[in-house]
Amino acid sequence: MRVCLICEGSYPYVPGGVSSWVQTLCSQFQDVEFVVWAIATTREEMPEYVCRIPENVKEIRTLYLGDTTFKKSGLKIQLTREEKETLKGLLIGSVDAINWTGVLELAKRHRQHLCDLLMSESFFDICRDEYRRQKSRKVFLHFLWNFRGIYFPLMYTLSQEIPKADIYHAISAGYAGILGSCASYIEGVPLLLSEHGIYTREREEDIIRSQWVVGEFKEPWIEFFKKLSFTAYHQASVVTTLFETNRLLQIELKCPPEKIAVIPNGVNAADFESCRKKDAQKNVPFVLGAVLRVVPIKDVKTMLLAFDIVKRKMPEVRLKIMGNCEEDPIYYQECRDFLEELGTEGVEFLGLVNIKEHLQEVDLLLLSSISEGQPLAILEGLAAEIPFVATNVGDCRGLLEGERKDDHFGPAGLIVPVMNSEAMAAAILRLIRNPELARSMGQAGRKRVEAYYSRKGMLDAFHDVYEHLKEESHGRNRI
Repeated sequence: MRVCLICEGSYPYVPGGVSSWVQTLCSQFQDVEFVVWAIATTREEMPEYVCRIPENVKEIRTLYLGDTTFKKSGLKIQLTREEKETLKGLLIGSVDAINWTGVLELAKRHRQHLCDLLMSESFFDICRDEYRRQKSRKVFLHFLWNFRGIYFPLMYTLSQEIPKADIYHAISAGYAGILGSCASYIEGVPLLLSEHGIYTREREEDIIRSQWVVGEFKEPWIEFFKKLSFTAYHQASVVTTLFETNRLLQIELKCPPEKIAVIPNGVNAADFESCRKKDAQKNVPFVLGAVLRVVPIKDVKTMLLAFDIVKRKMPEVRLKIMGNCEEDPIYYQECRDFLEELGTEGVEFLGLVNIKEHLQEVDLLLLSSISEGQPLAILEGLAAEIPFVATNVGDCRGLLEGERKDDHFGPAGLIVPVMNSEAMAAAILRLIRNPELARSMGQAGRKRVEAYYSRKGMLDAFHDVYEHLKEESHGRNRI
């Protein structure tokens, strides 16, 4: 069996939960040959692999979005009537009426001159007609260039050659999902879509906060990503998600419910046996820990401010931050500057380390994210029998408090609101001052992981899906 994993902004170039998940899948399925189709930003930002590539990964094909820039050559492109209708359907047509075969042919035919295609008279006419239909009051030139900005990276993505596989497995919707959809459609083989977070919602949050899209032009970008997700949901034979709330969000975004399978993340609790703290190993001073990438979505600054509040009441407390500090060097420096401004000491940024070597020193773990799926960092911490203080995002509440009717283990930590340093500090202080409560929470977390979030259970579920899809009869006309 040959499976093509399509990864956007993650494996094998960016460390984190999704890359760890992909690495586990590849390394454990020795009876499967994998091809990795990676969508990356630029060669400068993602120059090398950060993962040890398993032997059964037979090929890594990387699509660098930064390899091409919007620079016209002056070639005047004349589209046929059929090509213009295909382009019009992609730009402004209903999502279920897009001629994807025609779109792929169009992108490949004009691969060397995509800028000229988007500068063509046909593209201009389509945008002008849509501008009039909307009775838009925007400046038309801005309206036109917004469309070019949206569709240039998509056309470039679709112009790539498709690797052969028995199954295409997109690890997110978005560009990965649309690549998988088109590959599945052209090759006539199944698509499996696995969402760790809900791609459409994540991009919507990014766009709303962004400064690179002006306010009135945000909505077309949001609708574009909804279009990509809808297409992937429609083409996929199976869609997996991590927990029930995300399943409901996928249904809300028009994913057919019968396609969705909930397969939670899993870890091998035995791997963290050495990290479990014995009573005789209690740390003085108390050590807080965080396993994360130092990027804005993890809201490290709120964590640092909470730590500052705790530190003023309990000066001996320390904080160890474990994870990549190089992904966003500007934000990392902002965090260092913020600490200096606060005058807070006792924080260590350890970078990429073997967390098992440090968790045995940690008494309490923190997560301050403003968006998450089902964090592997929480599962690993609970496997090490360490309680958590985490924000109320993704499945954090379900992991810490339980989300199954037969789960009677009790809380494994405390949930606090997003971007609320005072609430986080209060929760940290509560657990520092109540060691028996913290100990019982750690034990509850360990039992919950062993019962419901085993790595074997996760791998067995995905292997069953692969075997099912291998046998599936799959026509070429689903999109």
